[in-house]
Amino acid sequence: MPAGARKSRSTAAIAGESRGYTLAGQLNFSWATGLPEGEVALKLVVMDKLEQIFRMQDALNKRIGVNLPPPTDEEKAKWILNYTRAMQQETAELIDSVPWKWWAKYQKFDEQNAKVEVVDLFHFLVSLAQTLGMTPDDVYQAYLKKNAVNHQRQESGYVKKDEADSKHI
Repeated sequence: MPAGARKSRSTAAIAGESRGYTLAGQLNFSWATGLPEGEVALKLVVMDKLEQIFRMQDALNKRIGVNLPPPTDEEKAKWILNYTRAMQQETAELIDSVPWKWWAKYQKFDEQNAKVEVVDLFHFLVSLAQTLGMTPDDVYQAYLKKNAVNHQRQESGYVKKDEADSKHI
């Protein structure tokens, strides 16, 4: 570490705050300047798995020729429909992985294929989030808020539909 540099946090503190994530993955280090009195601090940036998935999906979309988010509302609506239709198809393929025909004796549960279909769904779900201009952090923050709403609905018995309970998300 250069002279005058200071660590803003210890690795152990970061590991303790990153519940559910491993620090064994790729780490990016960058030097941040402009601190008071010209101090330099080492800023440790841990690559989040969701951020990595979003980057990988963006690269795949660009390879296919799709740049997200679309520049116009018309293009955005087109891609929302494209991705939701693709997800419907992937959902149908997931359904076909399980023996849903109670009258047919020949069917078997194909767990390996079911997992593949879930990942296919996730590809399109990430693209849909990107179509809407959502970042991994946007998705995470919205998930936290919606999860809290869902728990509150369970606490109250969810006896009444209340569209306003999700307006803050």
